[in-house]
Amino acid sequence: MALQNIGASNSDDAFYRYKMPKMITKIEGRGNGIKTNIVNMVDVAKALARPASYTTKYFGCELGAQSKFDEKTGVSLVNGSHDTAKLAGLLENFIKKYVQCYGCGNPETEVLITKSQMVQLRCAACGFVSDVDMRDKLTAFILKNPPEPKKGSKDKKAMRRAEKERLKEGEAADEEQKKLKKVVKKKGSSTSKDGPAKASSNKKKASGSDEDRSSPTLSQVDEKEETDDDNDNDVQWQTDTSLEAARQRIEEQLSSVTADMVMLSTNEPVNNKSKETNRASESTKIENLSFENGNSNHKKLVEEAKAKLKKGVSANEFQSIFGSFSGSGQEIMTALFEALFDGVEKGFAKEVTNKKGYLVAAVAQDDAESQLLLLRAIEAFCLKPSLVALKEVALVLKALYDADVLEEEYIIQWYQEGLDGGNKDSQIWKNVGPFIDWLQSAESESEGE
Repeated sequence: MALQNIGASNSDDAFYRYKMPKMITKIEGRGNGIKTNIVNMVDVAKALARPASYTTKYFGCELGAQSKFDEKTGVSLVNGSHDTAKLAGLLENFIKKYVQCYGCGNPETEVLITKSQMVQLRCAACGFVSDVDMRDKLTAFILKNPPEPKKGSKDKKAMRRAEKERLKEGEAADEEQKKLKKVVKKKGSSTSKDGPAKASSNKKKASGSDEDRSSPTLSQVDEKEETDDDNDNDVQWQTDTSLEAARQRIEEQLSSVTADMVMLSTNEPVNNKSKETNRASESTKIENLSFENGNSNHKKLVEEAKAKLKKGVSANEFQSIFGSFSGSGQEIMTALFEALFDGVEKGFAKEVTNKKGYLVAAVAQDDAESQLLLLRAIEAFCLKPSLVALKEVALVLKALYDADVLEEEYIIQWYQEGLDGGNKDSQIWKNVGPFIDWLQSAESESEGE
């Protein structure tokens, strides 16, 4: 079976991984009963991850003819005689509207229907959600015949419900235990408040028969243990931090020789505390000065890069100028990225693709260090108070990945370093997460092939 790339814009790409079979049509009948049978419509729709009834209905809506798809036999018919080239052109329009992502152009999307009865496409690569034009005739058919949910979604929902029920049961059990402890405390306080009458009765019980002196029941033992635990919780333990206590502990733990050596350090005057506080304040001042100096150096590098870019330096010439900057590799890369895209609000991803030549000049191919420097520069730029750049960070990575500026293993390495750094709740990792999942799934699929 002959295969072709999905999407007319990708027809010349020999390494494009998304394929679909070429459409095969057959004219059936004569006169008024003539029909066009799309023989392999099921295979085409399967490659596009869309129901075959959607594509058949789209042909009928665009051609103004009746169309029918039989779910049992898999036969797709459109009334009238239509050329294969004409139907292939209509299929390309269907792919642009209902298959490809409006952000990155990837065909790996999923059809969603919102509560307000709107049709959307969610991209598995960049996470972008595309709004389909509701004026199209096919949208009414999609709302009446929504796509079937994936098999794993129902199982996930059932697992989430079971987890919520378990949590509720555990909270109810904890509340019951707290109530029982409160009841036990009340009983103990009431017995202590009673007068000597009960004490005398207790003496009588103590001098009773051997049957009365039998071992206590399990409930009584549990009540005693709970009261003991409560009393233990009320106790506050403190350690003596005086010099004499420290000396005693040192003498107990160490031998006589080492104890004498340690005692010399404890005999220093108390004025050392003030010296330590002064040293701490001096160290904080030094750290603040170093931060201010680093910030000023960053501003200088950004101004130098902007000045050279204003002179009309090309991407090829910029590679030689890049080595003339003074500073670490990360400082230079961060300053270069900020100089290139400072002030960009909308269309951040498009601006990156337009100026990717400068990034290619700054990043060496198959060089892990330079690619990680660029990724950290993108992270620093997106973490600034610029919500537009933060929203489009996945599109930026996708554009640089498609342009062979960044490689897949270094993107995943940078993502893992960010998560291991303790910033799992940061918005940048949440936005990049779908793109990383897509990269890993694409790698597993290529290995399986």
